Amino acid sequence: MLSGVILAGGANRRMNGEQKALLPFEGKPLIVRQLDAMKEICDELIVVTNDPRPYLNVVDRSVRIISDFFMGHGSLGGMHAALSLAKYASVWVVGCGMPFISSEAAQLLLRRKLEGFEAVVPLVADKLHPLHGIYDRAACAFHIGRLLNQGHTSVSTLLRHIFWSELGDQFWLERGIDMRFVSQMTTLEDYQYMKLLHTQLK
Repeated sequence: MLSGVILAGGANRRMNGEQKALLPFEGKPLIVRQLDAMKEICDELIVVTNDPRPYLNVVDRSVRIISDFFMGHGSLGGMHAALSLAKYASVWVVGCGMPFISSEAAQLLLRRKLEGFEAVVPLVADKLHPLHGIYDRAACAFHIGRLLNQGHTSVSTLLRHIFWSELGDQFWLERGIDMRFVSQMTTLEDYQYMKLLHTQLK
């Protein structure tokens, strides 16, 4: 059993006021595209946002929309809310600016996590991608709450306090996984580039 979480609480300062999660991608809002991918393997879907209103008429009613308890603490604050309220012991966490999330990759991360880890994170091109990781609900919620109370806001800080593993380039290549699954857009230029790239590779 797996909970799927989309963190959609950012200020989108580099998007000229546009909300990444609601930008159209292949004819539907990006967040709907992400939820469709997550539905393939998740038994629960959660969106974390500071303002639920824009999503009420966009996402399916079965999707839980929650807000941060630790407001203004970025992705780590959103993860704390989601992990604290998730139904299932394993939680797949992604950012709302990731058009190519992969349920196949998430299943492989989950399989590794179930070997006894508190989290499993993709390592692509020598860079860790905590957003698209699989996390243990209880262990990680506890550690994140403690870190937030100490003033920490970086997701990478969490990895210094838990028992975690990574899955790297060779692992993904051997299994034919398109490593774009960790791609994140932070600007409108990123958005236009990813739409163009997706069109060219279809």
